[in-house]
Amino acid sequence: MPTFELFSAYLIAIVLLTITPGVDTLLVVRNSVRSGVRAGSVTSLGICSGLFIHATLSAVGISLILVQTAWAFTLLKWAGACYLLWLGLASLRLACARSGNAGPGITPARVPPRFVRDFREGLLSNLLNPKTALFYMAFLPQFIDPAGNVFLQSMGLAAIHFLLAMVWQCALAAMVAHSHTLASPAWLKRALHGVTGGLFVGIGAKVALSQG
Repeated sequence: MPTFELFSAYLIAIVLLTITPGVDTLLVVRNSVRSGVRAGSVTSLGICSGLFIHATLSAVGISLILVQTAWAFTLLKWAGACYLLWLGLASLRLACARSGNAGPGITPARVPPRFVRDFREGLLSNLLNPKTALFYMAFLPQFIDPAGNVFLQSMGLAAIHFLLAMVWQCALAAMVAHSHTLASPAWLKRALHGVTGGLFVGIGAKVALSQG
């Protein structure tokens, strides 16, 4: 097991990583606006479940092989970029949608939650993010005692990341859904979808055009 100093450093690093806004944050916010707090929480569950897969790949060395194999990493990068672009275009489509039945000051009904879809979107967003694979390949081994069981330690550290990320993202989903309930004119909802959609498209384009 890692020493207390190493474990403390891991907690600090993982908290900073968790609260730093990124693709995961955008996806939780978008789905919370679209379908409410439960949809955002299920999206978070999908995102955080992917952490165990990355930890497993890191533990068995597959991440290292993936990063060192140029064509495999390029394929992962393009798959992630295409998925981000798809999410962005879907959000922009929601931003452009108008409800003909809603009167002045009346908010159109939210999109009904589809929890399988929300979980899948979160899981794929995490798995297709090459930065997550790089992070777990390069970062996680720094806090593992090579004399112990590497797989169990990797799963334990991923579980801590899972819990912290779930708490943070579910709290974020609740705040977004609550504020959306208090004041949610149609134009504001479309504006939020437009902002998140534009950010998804921008991040996807940056991933596609990045070198390495």
